[in-house]
Amino acid sequence: MGMGKRKRWWLPELAGIGLLLIALVVIFLGGQSNHFALYFEDTFITTSAPIDRCSSRHPETPHDKLLGGLLSPDIDEQSCFSRYKSSMFRKPSPFSVSPYLVEKLRKYEELHKKCGPKSDLYKRAIDQLNSGQNTDNAECKYVIWTQINGLGNRMLSLASTFLYSLLTNRVLLVELTTEMRDVFCEPFPGSSWQLPPDFPIKNLLLKYGTDSPESYTVMLKNKTIPGDSNIRPESLPSLVFFNAVAFNWRMENHLFCEDDQKILQKFNWMVVKSDGYYAAALFLLPAYRNELRRLFPVKESVFHHLGRYLFQPANPVWNIIERFYRTHLINSDEKVGLQIRQFREEPIPFEDVYNRIIECSETENLLPKLDQLNHDNSTPIIDKRISVLVLSLSSEFYDMIKAMYYEKSTVSGEMVAVYQPTHEREQDSQAKFHNQKAFAEMFLLSYCDKIITTATSTFGYVAHGLAGSKPWVLRTLNRLMKEPGPACVRSMSVEPCLHSPPIIECKENVRIDPTEVEPYLRQCDDAPPMGLKLYDLV
Repeated sequence: MGMGKRKRWWLPELAGIGLLLIALVVIFLGGQSNHFALYFEDTFITTSAPIDRCSSRHPETPHDKLLGGLLSPDIDEQSCFSRYKSSMFRKPSPFSVSPYLVEKLRKYEELHKKCGPKSDLYKRAIDQLNSGQNTDNAECKYVIWTQINGLGNRMLSLASTFLYSLLTNRVLLVELTTEMRDVFCEPFPGSSWQLPPDFPIKNLLLKYGTDSPESYTVMLKNKTIPGDSNIRPESLPSLVFFNAVAFNWRMENHLFCEDDQKILQKFNWMVVKSDGYYAAALFLLPAYRNELRRLFPVKESVFHHLGRYLFQPANPVWNIIERFYRTHLINSDEKVGLQIRQFREEPIPFEDVYNRIIECSETENLLPKLDQLNHDNSTPIIDKRISVLVLSLSSEFYDMIKAMYYEKSTVSGEMVAVYQPTHEREQDSQAKFHNQKAFAEMFLLSYCDKIITTATSTFGYVAHGLAGSKPWVLRTLNRLMKEPGPACVRSMSVEPCLHSPPIIECKENVRIDPTEVEPYLRQCDDAPPMGLKLYDLV
């Protein structure tokens, strides 16, 4: 056999060795520079070109797993995959984390581990609770959160209660009923935040309400305790109910007054019930303002940081999020999220809401414009992929928007895909799988480059708060539909809105407007004339 026909068996081996050497060089250089990254899972290798942070086709790598020190590394990855992976799909935060907040969180985690369930100090505190009498100089004090209303309301009130616990050095325990389990990961290393099942008081949600004798305002009204901030702790009952639920769109008086807070801090056990984002109201209290400034130099970052710290999806929820994102969104150049909430209290015809969506989109250039005159499909297709994520309990909006892009091309020739993960028809906050899917959709919405939400929707608040993004807000409430103005407005703050600001009448016949206390506390831009919101406006 001639040399020209001899099999060159060594060529594949040399090629393999060459590829291996190239990979080793890339790995070595990747350790020296942020411009290199090696991706095996998605089978692509980037070269020395800088990472395009504006494109969402490929997650930014290496991603900041611990969110600038916000998260502790002391939680096992297998117990919460999202804790170390969720930041892969979201743009870097626009707000840096205060070193003081990081320090405060680490100290809180130590406190929670020392005083949390199963600890000797917790058992001692339970004995004190059972005695019916408060004590002085307790090593551990507790605040128990109990849920009410839908998942968005629950998350906003839970974040507020955690902030309250940070400010008052209390240990946060959470009454997680069946429908709330397997929704969030445990946030605190070395201990659980779940109220133990053997806690002596059962069904806190139903037990405590406006007229409960344990309510702080009821105690004052019935003179069970005097309204004197010098009262001795041991003369107080063993537990107090802090009722921050809105009643006729207002929270009760005496909750956010200086002297009343001094009394409340003397109780070792506190139960909190809230249906909203009362964190904004904590800025009304002079005693907490300096601490809040140190924790959050940027006021509109409060929920953004607390939400990303507390609310990491449990593994079953993360599986839904990651599977959907990798299947539908990962190769998008731009992701547009549209969250539509229709309220039973203010029903509006479907066509009117849909027309508002289209008007908002056209005015603000949020969705790709259709080529209304192109009937022969001659518009050239460009290599730009846009994903539109529609989140709604109904499927009608998704069907209309999908049909719109199916029937006509866009003016610029982008490729548009429209997705809707679920359409549950009815909100069922008492079903675990419903809450899991709702949280998955909040997270997916937070991964979008442009976020459009419905005015006053707590679902929308959570999503754009986690994203650190100022949304476009659809003015689709009846009272807003009747007012002159645009179909949507760009929010001036990332923060959620407290729909029900407290009545502040700390001195007799002297009522204070919460929006006049500090310049960064103003009316909400999505719920005028009600609401209280944190802004960073000059």
